[in-house]
Amino acid sequence: MRLSTRIVSTAQIVLELRPALAILPGPARRSDVAHATLRSLLQVTARQYRLLIREIRVAWPEAILIVIAANPQWAREGIAGMKTLAAVVEEDGTEFELRTLDVAEPGFGEVHLKFVASGLCHTDLHLVDGVLVGRKPIVAGHEGAGIVESVGPGVTRVKPGDHVVCSFVPSCGACRYCATGRSSLCDWGANAVNGTFPDGRFRYHADGRDYGSLCMLGTFSQRATVSEHSVVKVDDWLPLEVAVLMGCGVPTGWGTATTAGGVRVGDTAIVYGIGGIGINAVQGAVYAGAKYVVVVDPVEFKRETALKLGATHAFASPEEAAAKVNELTWGQGADQALVTVGVVHEKVIQDAFDVVGKGGVVVVTGLGAPEELTIHVSGAVLTKWEKTIKGSMCGTLNPQYDIVKLLRLYDAGKLKLDELITRHYRLEDINQGYADLRAGEIIRGVILHDS
Repeated sequence: MRLSTRIVSTAQIVLELRPALAILPGPARRSDVAHATLRSLLQVTARQYRLLIREIRVAWPEAILIVIAANPQWAREGIAGMKTLAAVVEEDGTEFELRTLDVAEPGFGEVHLKFVASGLCHTDLHLVDGVLVGRKPIVAGHEGAGIVESVGPGVTRVKPGDHVVCSFVPSCGACRYCATGRSSLCDWGANAVNGTFPDGRFRYHADGRDYGSLCMLGTFSQRATVSEHSVVKVDDWLPLEVAVLMGCGVPTGWGTATTAGGVRVGDTAIVYGIGGIGINAVQGAVYAGAKYVVVVDPVEFKRETALKLGATHAFASPEEAAAKVNELTWGQGADQALVTVGVVHEKVIQDAFDVVGKGGVVVVTGLGAPEELTIHVSGAVLTKWEKTIKGSMCGTLNPQYDIVKLLRLYDAGKLKLDELITRHYRLEDINQGYADLRAGEIIRGVILHDS
């Protein structure tokens, strides 16, 4: 069944679309970007499109599903004949397991990548530990950098040969959140944990099974097919094995301080948890001009690293840190408390809330179990002292712009990246890498796929 873009009669469109509707998922929320895409592909006027939607009387996750269902050559559900070695989490997995998978060809708006490097982020451990609960099996990894090998129809952002960093938060550029400058909340990220694309399908397969892609990426793989909304073209003279950190840890931490936290010249900021995100919150706060940057982490190696990258004080316990902040600020408290621990719990939120002074901001960037209620504070203090508690996704940044900007700061010597990489690993050694992360021996580990 092929949907001709020459059709302009609403009646004809409805007749051709009705068979496709039968195979669509059940009703779900509307998507402005999908409707705009569908209307463009149909080449109908706004009035004809409104009549069409009224006639069909159905809602769907992405209206583009209709076009894909009616144009199988765009979806390309078949396998590209390309194999990849990937680290996956199975249904009852207690560690990452290596599997040889088939990678689907790039369909409409999709890109086929060969990964050069992947970062080891604590969030992927949440899949193994059950903190993040989603569909399995799934190819883990959400911090990756590589080279575009091929592109599907309709791709405009990149071309074969381009060097790219994958953003764990896609940015379509047209949904309500992207259109209002909040790309870190892009609607395309709705199925990040389940590993499906907006059309409900998968890009990894093996032995009749569908494998999800964490954050629509699955970077713990030699190759992947991803949405063009998930890739950012970067300068090709930059080393991808370093630029890979821009996929998650660096922008998330940097933006936690500079954008979400709003650190200003002369402020006092405190950072809880010095991992791949927290260390970049330190760099962001220093760059923004904070007078004091106080860090809290039980691991001595991490505290020492933070001091080397600009932190002014480092403590093993929040109680010691709070006492020092009180001394440094003459009892006024910190301006920002940035929570970047690996697993968020109630006590760290309470510590952060207590350490900030009047008008202080608590930014929660770390993750915890979704069903666990981790924020219990005094509403009276919140109101009378005008404190703020806020969440931050991807540092509240714009991936398409800020990843390039931060890499150019690195290129100019203004941002430390090489110093963040403690060790390199082969994909086969991924479980050792995460054992090192659990033991607090690394700030960031990086998998080199050709090593």
